[in-house]
Amino acid sequence: MGPVLAGVLQLLALIGALALAYVPLGNYMAKVYSSDKHWRVEKWIYKGIGANPNTEMRWTAYLRGVLAFSAVSVLFLYLLQRLQGVLPGSLGFASIDPDQAFNTAVSFVTNTNWQSYYGEQAMGHVVQTAGLAVQNFVSAAVGIAVAVALVRGFARSRTGELGNFWSDLVRGVVRILVPFSVLAAIVLVACGAIQNFSGIHEVGQFMGGSQQWNGGAVASQEAIKELGTNGGGYFNANSAHPFENPTPFTNLFEIFLILVIPFALTRTFGLMVGSVKQGYAILATMATIWIGFTALMMWTEFAHHGPAFELANGAMEGKETRFGVGASSIFATATTLTSTGAVDSFHSSFTGLGGGITMLGMMLGEIAPGGTGSGLYGMLIMAIIAVFIAGLMVGRTPEYLGKKIGTREIKFAACYILITPALVLVFTAAAMALPTPGNSMTNSGAHGFSEILYAYTSASNNNGSAFAGLNADTQWFNSTLGLCMLLGRFLPMVFVLALAGSLAEQKPVPATAGTLRTEKPLFTGLLVGAILIITGLTYFPALALGPLAEGLAS
Repeated sequence: MGPVLAGVLQLLALIGALALAYVPLGNYMAKVYSSDKHWRVEKWIYKGIGANPNTEMRWTAYLRGVLAFSAVSVLFLYLLQRLQGVLPGSLGFASIDPDQAFNTAVSFVTNTNWQSYYGEQAMGHVVQTAGLAVQNFVSAAVGIAVAVALVRGFARSRTGELGNFWSDLVRGVVRILVPFSVLAAIVLVACGAIQNFSGIHEVGQFMGGSQQWNGGAVASQEAIKELGTNGGGYFNANSAHPFENPTPFTNLFEIFLILVIPFALTRTFGLMVGSVKQGYAILATMATIWIGFTALMMWTEFAHHGPAFELANGAMEGKETRFGVGASSIFATATTLTSTGAVDSFHSSFTGLGGGITMLGMMLGEIAPGGTGSGLYGMLIMAIIAVFIAGLMVGRTPEYLGKKIGTREIKFAACYILITPALVLVFTAAAMALPTPGNSMTNSGAHGFSEILYAYTSASNNNGSAFAGLNADTQWFNSTLGLCMLLGRFLPMVFVLALAGSLAEQKPVPATAGTLRTEKPLFTGLLVGAILIITGLTYFPALALGPLAEGLAS
């Protein structure tokens, strides 16, 4: 079997698995967030944190809950790293430096999981399990909670209440992420991923020196890192490491975990707003972009010219021979079109155009299908923009799901889509203009520029993957990337929740003959076009200086 055919068959198998999981998982999540009953373990948690899960919250109270919980999480994880040197199970590792501890704490709380450290050489068992793994669960649950709040804004009328943040957070962890992560971890262990609390072992002598490996609760963290679209690896090689991702099957299984919740949330959205067809329209938009990007990535990596590429049946540099070009391409587009950031190959070694595709996937806003929750609310914001554009073309007040999109709503949507481009472009320009940050680049020219552009794109969009080649463990990058992660995560949430509150206060508008049918293929096409045009106009000059210049020159 040729490598191209193998890649296509893996893509088809992945699509089939996602299709089988779509309806049952989407229905289950809709029931989770619509139920008025609380499990016993959930009641214990509410009692422990002093929260009343039955109290309805307006958007301002919901936002305060999100910000307060996240602030406490950052502080806890920061202190845990700073105290690592005196904690048991530290494997002899020292405490983390202040700038790196800040960067890592912000990274995991914002669902970014950017890592400027070598996991197996810096973090002991306590920090990995009690700190990083815990944040993998709760940061993903926060994203789903905010998405559900926006969906309630569309579904409800004449009220500003969006549900209860604490109830949504706890249910997301207890009923969705924990049980599915346990099942996923069992599969990974059965296929060869490690799961232990062993210390550091010397495994042999190589080139005059010894090589050492430490164990860890790898399979359990791998499961939630993919399922929660987090991305932080236990080892520096991330999902290219055989302890995290041992076989081609686990590689495909991990891609499935990355995509399954974001895609299934469109079904949850359709059920909660009372129209499954609306969910299918959003799903079709996400799937069109994802399949298009995956096909384009496979083409660039398989068909790149040159004798070395032809002998290897594709651009194999930086890719695991266990997975090959096809599986690596599927993984790369899945991880950058979501907020995952896990990698099974190194994007810096992709062809110039292939590296540009990974960047463009993040620049779209990671909405195809995006992160757990963040992908859905990002796509719904873009749907509002598309409806507004359609309204301008026909001279009619735009409406979406029975709600008028007026001046207030479009301002919130506009602020949402402007935040991350501003962060990416301003900080990239600053890093290139100042003398010190450029010293972190391994390469010069277009590829070196791509390293820095990728870093700020990844951080601001809460992705977390690295282009490789950039030494980001400096005070400048730890501080500025941490700031980008904070602002890129929570400022958009402010506008999402404000929009949700504004929509929930409206009374429903009945559909008429002039109402744009947003469940039809025509709207899906309009939405795809709006996403690509807005992103292209925003980022084309930066892409032209980096990956496009490199790709066209090769």
